[in-house]
Amino acid sequence: MSEIFDIAIIGSGIAGAGLAAMLGDKANILLLEAESAPGYHATGRSAAFWSETYGGPAVQPLTSATGPKLKAGGFLSPRGIAHVADKDGLEALKQLQDNFADTSVVLTPLDRKDIEATGGRLKEGWDLGLKEGSCEDIDVGALHAHFLSIAQKSGTHLKTYNRVTGLKRLDGYWQIKTTRDEFKAKRVVNAAGAWASEVAALAGALPIVITPYRRTMIQLQVSPTPPAEMPLIMDALTRFYFKPEDGNRIWLTPHDEHAQAPADVAPEEIDIALAIDRFSKAADWKIEKVERCWAGLRSFSPDRAPVYGADPLAEGFFWCAGQGGFGIQTSVAGSMLAACLLLGEELPDWMAEVDPTRYRPDRFC
Repeated sequence: MSEIFDIAIIGSGIAGAGLAAMLGDKANILLLEAESAPGYHATGRSAAFWSETYGGPAVQPLTSATGPKLKAGGFLSPRGIAHVADKDGLEALKQLQDNFADTSVVLTPLDRKDIEATGGRLKEGWDLGLKEGSCEDIDVGALHAHFLSIAQKSGTHLKTYNRVTGLKRLDGYWQIKTTRDEFKAKRVVNAAGAWASEVAALAGALPIVITPYRRTMIQLQVSPTPPAEMPLIMDALTRFYFKPEDGNRIWLTPHDEHAQAPADVAPEEIDIALAIDRFSKAADWKIEKVERCWAGLRSFSPDRAPVYGADPLAEGFFWCAGQGGFGIQTSVAGSMLAACLLLGEELPDWMAEVDPTRYRPDRFC
């Protein structure tokens, strides 16, 4: 424990890796990861799309600011979303439009003919929708690797197999105990995803409840083959969404949320069955085969907006957590916001629409 780090970041998923990249060589950084490799949990199990409406108005400024940066980096490819509704979802569709009426997000009406023109084979009764043309697919693996590469080149020290088990503030420094070693840092960043509340408890920080929710994803083989350019089809009542993937495949989720303790999660049969049932009732494809299924944890704060900023109780403890399922699509702006707050710098001009005070941890005091 001879070296003293300026900043120790706990968690090397998209939040921790992105922050380390944005900090660059402005600080001596330790990046601690509990697993054998970075991005093992939520980051490695993403549905991989960038949508300005996904996450709601509180998340949208971070998403919108991130989009052009991802595009410039070559991490996005066109997709689009058709938000669709049956008779039960018409009010939800209207609410979606109202929620983003005063933002830069462009939503245009779709009728039955428009939906059919997208290649989205929906059954009768799914006759109205909204087009979100700005949505794009994200190359999550390449983006995460890019952040890690920048961090490494800037001198970040990545330590895997180091689950944090103890945090103690002593003489102006954090004493950090892990399953393998001990470290010392001036400041600690909680980028632990589903484990964020546990890390905060170790530090005696504000007891913000970051709740992990399990979500199920399924890869189906279907016929006929979906058009490669078909948009993501999103139910306005959030009962499902699906998108084409590699030939005759579709990625599908029942948009499930099951609160649970942080863990290496797996899908449950009932959620797989629910997804297939909802898909079959709405979509006019024949399911040829369920190829694979997986699950991941999406971790939310009580108001479902991310938490960035210094903790009001624990000196030198900083939050970068509660990013839900939106951490990848907000990664550039979220990481830059966290880095600027840590370094005491002003936000860059391209983040003019982001209000840092919206995400402060002390809003839960």
